[in-house]
Amino acid sequence: MPKYEFTVNGKDVEVDVPAEMPLLWVLRDRLRITGPKYGCGVGVCRACTCLQDDEEVQTCQVTAEKADGTEITTIEGLAEGDELHPVQQAWLDRDVAQCGFCQPGQIMTAVALLNEKGDDVTDEDIDKIENVCRCGTYGRIRQAIKQAAENM
Repeated sequence: MPKYEFTVNGKDVEVDVPAEMPLLWVLRDRLRITGPKYGCGVGVCRACTCLQDDEEVQTCQVTAEKADGTEITTIEGLAEGDELHPVQQAWLDRDVAQCGFCQPGQIMTAVALLNEKGDDVTDEDIDKIENVCRCGTYGRIRQAIKQAAENM
């Protein structure tokens, strides 16, 4: 079996997995990182969203082979010690989560958006987010993204 090396949340890792294994399963089953969630398996629900080289990706659609040599950031890698990332803090301040299942993916998408747009994020930018929240907390998600934009 081939070996793949990449960085996850600032730590270098090496995994011995099939080339076509989805990164989601590498993260969850091999590395025991549980933030990214399995939802649909086809990249539509976006519950598995993480950053790959600072770009938003759905890890159910990225293979181990395509992760080789890249830097992966999951929700577990956002906080710096005890200090939450501004998006995480905004999620708490705005009481976004209900069931919480989709929130890691929602937060990682928001981080990617704010990394790109900064405090210039608009309602139109937020409207383009395609993550699914079955609890319907979209209004609070919008408020949290705007709050985080002010604090980044």
